[in-house]
Amino acid sequence: MGLSYDGSAYDGWQSQPSGKTVQDELERALSQFCDQPIRTMCAGRTDAGVHALMQVVHFDTTAEREENSWVRGPNSFLPPGIAVQWARHTSDDFHCRTHASARRYAYVLLQSPVRPSVEGARVGWVFRPLDQAAMEQAAALLVGEHDFSSFRAAQCQSHTPIKTIRRIEIRQRGAYWRFEFEANAFLHHMIRNIMGCLLQVGQGLRTPEWLAQVLAARSREAAAPTFCPDGLYFLGPRYDARWGLPERTAAYDWLP
Repeated sequence: MGLSYDGSAYDGWQSQPSGKTVQDELERALSQFCDQPIRTMCAGRTDAGVHALMQVVHFDTTAEREENSWVRGPNSFLPPGIAVQWARHTSDDFHCRTHASARRYAYVLLQSPVRPSVEGARVGWVFRPLDQAAMEQAAALLVGEHDFSSFRAAQCQSHTPIKTIRRIEIRQRGAYWRFEFEANAFLHHMIRNIMGCLLQVGQGLRTPEWLAQVLAARSREAAAPTFCPDGLYFLGPRYDARWGLPERTAAYDWLP
């Protein structure tokens, strides 16, 4: 399944005792629809307050439905901020996490003297002007395979801090900025920690070369504070074409 959600009301993706997670809501809906307990696996766990345009999940069930019913049925049991976008039957050997060749995120940021209102929990915010060329110069230093320990949260469960960032793109449309990241995988809080650093560079508080020093330090203390989750969106994983899965949802046309 491809799933989109507004994460502002939830304690992240992964099931917790509070029951206020996206996984908890989805599994409740699927269990009702299938009339049997359902457990799901996702392509990339998102933190509290983080959104998704195409989270991909897989699960096993003996229930038999048409593919269209796997979209409309669960959606009738889900709250308004979560919606199944597509569903596919797949082979038993498919795994949404291990078969993902890359993962994509976008961070949407408002640059304005005044804080956001209607887009409140859906964008980050800075009030100082940003220097795009300086941020792009700094971002280029992070592309490639590196030890990203300086951008890793203490709670991170990854077996290794070495990841490969394939691209970072930065563009502006009016008062809004979009930072897009693609990597083979990400560490816990990695993008939000990178955003904190890029914004220090963009606001002239640090030079672009400072990012190389942060990377080389391999210490969380060397980097900027973790930036807020509000504007972070999981765009989804990439899979080999043989699986026949969509690469985007309608929400991609809405995001700036």
